[in-house]
Amino acid sequence: MANRRKFLQGSIAAAPLVGTAFTASAAVPKRDYFKELGVQPIINAAGTYTMFTASLMLPEVMEAINYASKTFVRLNELHDAVGAKIASLLGAEGAMVSAGAASAITLGTAACLTGKDRKKIQAIPDLTGMKTEVLMQKSHRFGYDRAIRNTGVKIVEFETAADAEKLAGPQTAMMLFFNSANGEGQVKAPEFAELGKKINVPTFIDCAADAPPVENLTKYIKLGFSLVTFSGGKGIRGPQSAGLLMGRKDLIEAARMNASPNGDAIGRGMKVNKEELVGMLAAIETFLKKDHQAEWKEWERRVKVVADSVAISPAVKTEQYVPEIANHVPHLKITWDQSKIKLTYNEVARRLRQGEPSIEVVPGTSDSLNVGVWMLQPGEERIVAKRIREILKTA
Repeated sequence: MANRRKFLQGSIAAAPLVGTAFTASAAVPKRDYFKELGVQPIINAAGTYTMFTASLMLPEVMEAINYASKTFVRLNELHDAVGAKIASLLGAEGAMVSAGAASAITLGTAACLTGKDRKKIQAIPDLTGMKTEVLMQKSHRFGYDRAIRNTGVKIVEFETAADAEKLAGPQTAMMLFFNSANGEGQVKAPEFAELGKKINVPTFIDCAADAPPVENLTKYIKLGFSLVTFSGGKGIRGPQSAGLLMGRKDLIEAARMNASPNGDAIGRGMKVNKEELVGMLAAIETFLKKDHQAEWKEWERRVKVVADSVAISPAVKTEQYVPEIANHVPHLKITWDQSKIKLTYNEVARRLRQGEPSIEVVPGTSDSLNVGVWMLQPGEERIVAKRIREILKTA
């Protein structure tokens, strides 16, 4: 750790300030909790993955959290006020802060099932007397649809708009669209929103990892989706344990009734306290105001630093790429001729993870080594570049 700190102290002064995602704090922490607990800090060259604790909160967010931590308020009053403020910023009828995007999916589904009927709210996941089905494209099924099924509903799969129209009926409570899979399904986002209106079924779009670009925060409400969710702790850089649910006013009011601090409700354990509420508000306000173009240029600069460093021979190829939807920011893809550099991509990732400092790259890829630069702190792109270069040269 000492070497990494020394390196960063020397490099922060030289790092460009315009567009840089992070700033160093002058305050020296009183305790090194991670060291005391035996937990190893990492350099996050992956991205906003929950397993790597997603993003680092903005200074404005921490200021808001510290402010709220010193005062008591009536929680429902603050929930409503923050929701109304966020809704006005994003052009939605209603909004609320949830305990992450998965929580928002559960609460939004519950809202479509119960409305504002307290007896139904208390009954779910027993759906006696309620609708019982949610329509999803088969290609949009994903690991987080457990958040839908928590309410007791059955997910009914379809492939075409005509299929959805045939399957929709008295038991259809909602239609859910997984935005990251927009390129895979036959029904694209605009058509999906229109389809819901045509068959009179609320539409919900999961955009958890889809900010930036900043326009996405308003895009899907404008398209006509009934409900939209974003993660709070990814690109928006609010509290990792918070999320955003926005959309139709009646559905947001119903979702609030299904949520904490209401006692006999499916969302009672999905608690959002005053610190997260004002933290999310500060994060959204700051995200809307920042210079996104300058930030993008900084990410491209970091990609180039790593790419230039690892180009040790013609056997190594690098390519900047931007995922189409989720994590829509510059990344670096590194490949090499494994007959000349006798290392697999997983082996290099393992060596980065087990080294000092520990570095995590984009997980789940076996045909390349992918580096996400947007969660790096100033100067860390040089550490990542140096380490990958050293590992490749040893082979």
